[in-house]
Amino acid sequence: MKTEKTNRRGFLGRMATGIAGTVTATGELSAARPPQPEGHPSQPAGRAPLGPTAPAAGEMPYRTLGRSGEKVSIIGLGGYHMAVPKDESESTRIVRSAIDGGINFMDNCWDYHDGESEVRMGKALRDGYRKRVFLMTKTDGQVKDAYNQQLEDCLRRLQTDMIDLVQFHEVIRPGDPDRIFGPNGAFEAALAAKKAGKIRYIGFTGHKDPDIHLKMLHTAFAHDFTFDAVQMPLNVMDAHYKSFAHKVVPVLVEHGIGVLGMKPLGAGIILESNTVTAIECLHYAMNLPTSVVINGCDSVERVHQALEAARTFRPLSEAQVSALLAKTAAAGAQGQFERFKTSTEFDGTAHNPRWLG
Repeated sequence: MKTEKTNRRGFLGRMATGIAGTVTATGELSAARPPQPEGHPSQPAGRAPLGPTAPAAGEMPYRTLGRSGEKVSIIGLGGYHMAVPKDESESTRIVRSAIDGGINFMDNCWDYHDGESEVRMGKALRDGYRKRVFLMTKTDGQVKDAYNQQLEDCLRRLQTDMIDLVQFHEVIRPGDPDRIFGPNGAFEAALAAKKAGKIRYIGFTGHKDPDIHLKMLHTAFAHDFTFDAVQMPLNVMDAHYKSFAHKVVPVLVEHGIGVLGMKPLGAGIILESNTVTAIECLHYAMNLPTSVVINGCDSVERVHQALEAARTFRPLSEAQVSALLAKTAAAGAQGQFERFKTSTEFDGTAHNPRWLG
């Protein structure tokens, strides 16, 4: 058993240190090609170029979102936490300070704060800010009617006629892939929405079990479809328990699928372990083959922390990664600080099954 754990830690350490040389499809710090000018087929008219090609020291790094060619900031703004402040104007300040600081990846979801997160983000993206971002949201509906209604809600709330990436949210049950890809499933609706120009890319998310992610991926492959992006928890604790980094990320890299890391601090719970700092958590997640590390910010101060982490990030050495894994091994062994894996506390669709349709 000791040898198995040692080998597994070594694998994760090698993968975490491989970003600079081996995972160019999703994680390179210097862009594979420069952002195209407005009007280029890969740069729709009315959209500002998504980021520089080679950031100077102290500037925001950008990476390529899988095989899409889209340039996205190394860190993204989480959609749930930006709507936590009671004052709506504070949410606007959070979003706009993030964009002004170089963050161009915006996360959201149909069900966050009963839709208020999308409403606030839609308002914050007025005055030309929409053209400066890559906008992502998520839908819970697993059948056509539910998906279509939720997508229309998203478009209206976000005040846009096109969303860059829409993801099937909370694929956390073994039966979810079969339902989404089955007769009258949401997958057919997503393809139709893409054909209609309402969405550009299709992905999925989940936080429960890497084996369910693998089933979703292989179900898609069986339908001759490869997702554009996949979102999952990627943090220092994940390395030790039901690891998405270990089981899912290599498959995504192999197929040129954008790697979206979420919960780098585990909603702050990881910090309660008293083993790592917030910046260490963010740098560890950035050091994996992630296209974007999505970070929740409920204040402008948290945005500044995220910007600092992005601007000061440099690829970690194998020794640095090993030290972080050693510090968190005992705390992370049973998933104690990743309750989204071990409980239903974070399972919105379990508490609200009607959202699934």
